[in-house]
Amino acid sequence: MDRNDLAEYLRTMRERLQPQDVGLPAGTSRRTPGLRREEVARLAHISVEYYARLEQARGSSPSRRVLSELSRALRLGTDERTHLFELAGVAPESPTGPRSDVPDTVLNLLEHMTDIAAFVVNARYDVIAWNPLATALFEDFSAAPPARRNLITRHFLHPDPAARHYGMTGAEEFGRLAVGHLRAAAGRYPTDPQIRTMVGTLRKQSAEFAELWDGHHVENGSHHSKTMQHPLVGTLQLSCDTLAVPLRDQLLVCFTAERGSPSHEALRLLSVVGTQDMTPTIGNG
Repeated sequence: MDRNDLAEYLRTMRERLQPQDVGLPAGTSRRTPGLRREEVARLAHISVEYYARLEQARGSSPSRRVLSELSRALRLGTDERTHLFELAGVAPESPTGPRSDVPDTVLNLLEHMTDIAAFVVNARYDVIAWNPLATALFEDFSAAPPARRNLITRHFLHPDPAARHYGMTGAEEFGRLAVGHLRAAAGRYPTDPQIRTMVGTLRKQSAEFAELWDGHHVENGSHHSKTMQHPLVGTLQLSCDTLAVPLRDQLLVCFTAERGSPSHEALRLLSVVGTQDMTPTIGNG
């Protein structure tokens, strides 16, 4: 363990972050750049005294758990995280499965996306966070058990082929893209039992999935145009953009419409009515 290099690295990574980067209020009277030591310690669930000793090059060797928490608190990328472990003389642990804990900053972003339907998926394509407009546009994800929130399983095993992509165009394109991402995830998490079970089930029950999987198909793409037939507001012209959340190996999927267009107005209507049942009520007389 190189205490001096570790201390310098921790200070550098702390000073590059602003409070808003980690979901903290900016406050006042900040005489030094970046986060305060006590803020990093609180985010990493360790004592301020211990973290201060690490930055002063006089702390004991941190455990793998502490290093993982510091990596998360300091928003380190994959290479930066590996370097932190190397400086501490600890071999980085290999992730055993996709993470489903969404960063607070991404959750805050979802909350403020009032004109954008957005949700987050992990490397398995489990929907793990969403905003109200995504619920109104697609479905009430909170009403479905976690096992039924997987978009790949839903796509290939949905009993109604016309509804498997939520009435949007580009269903086959999504299938190819999703299978490619799942194959890449299987390589990154070779011991994850959920991925193994998913692949085994889908290969048995979906000839389409089996053909794509056995063909080792990989397709990338971050922007797509979609036409959607929504049961409440009719035809929508949407743009679908996928943004990476690299600290968690997750994707933020955003659906937008051109500002001022009929589709944009329809999204605004959906943001108001949400998932309300708009079926007219028949009175008793």
